[in-house]
Amino acid sequence: MQTRRVGDVQVSAIGLGGMPMSIEGRPDEGRSIATIHAALDAGVTLIDTADAYHMYADDIGHNESLIARALSEYGGDTSDVLVATKGGHVRPGDGSWLVDGSPDHLKKACDASLKRLGVEAIGLYQFHRPDPKVPYAESVGAVRDLLDAGKIRFAGVSNADPGQIREADEVLGGRLVSVQNQFSPAFRSSEPELDLCTEMDIAFLPWSPFGGSSRAGELGSRFAAFAEVARDYGVSAQQVCLAWMLAKSPVVIPIPGSSRPETIRDSVAAVDLKLTAEEVARLDAA
Repeated sequence: MQTRRVGDVQVSAIGLGGMPMSIEGRPDEGRSIATIHAALDAGVTLIDTADAYHMYADDIGHNESLIARALSEYGGDTSDVLVATKGGHVRPGDGSWLVDGSPDHLKKACDASLKRLGVEAIGLYQFHRPDPKVPYAESVGAVRDLLDAGKIRFAGVSNADPGQIREADEVLGGRLVSVQNQFSPAFRSSEPELDLCTEMDIAFLPWSPFGGSSRAGELGSRFAAFAEVARDYGVSAQQVCLAWMLAKSPVVIPIPGSSRPETIRDSVAAVDLKLTAEEVARLDAA
């Protein structure tokens, strides 16, 4: 497995997004555990989760608990796995997604995540989404306090614009290590954030890299150029998508969501797909 950097640690160039294993439509836990184990077998050492990845009001942190269980039951060494979680979203159990970026909530949420993950310090803690009711610096300030207290090893932000990224890094005293934003062939408005992360040399973690195209062939049917390149190489359009992202900048670490062992295996294989500069330009224009 090729690696890229988050903070001062090397992680797999492609991570695993845990959300599909815990929200609406989630599979049984046996299949989810098998998916996480398949990712570990393939060399994945970055797993992304959040306390808001759950369905019901009484199963907050379902995905964090699931990942902790999968890691504890895995037969191999998991000491190099960086688990990245997030706080700042809340789900009351009716299917909605709300935000709470208050410092008090974030600090309590981090303590709860620590318990669910069963660790002394969270590998990467990310402020999930800006809360318009709370000044951004106050929310990120809570993450800074968690970093200073040793409850988290690294700090990141998610769903942030360039101004917020710079502000977060300033509040954190230059210790911002990652930005997790939506980015896919269907959603490219985070190009400025990707460029800024490249400039700042911090990890850019694209979420929903397939743009919601989870079924085989769906991505290629929506974006013909990706399907054409995939046919040329005899691989899936999803692999081409991830290879395209990896080629755009050395700071990009896609985190495709998965709930089946076969889909994460397919995604991980993208690290071995080397696109030409002409192909990357063609996909950029698709």
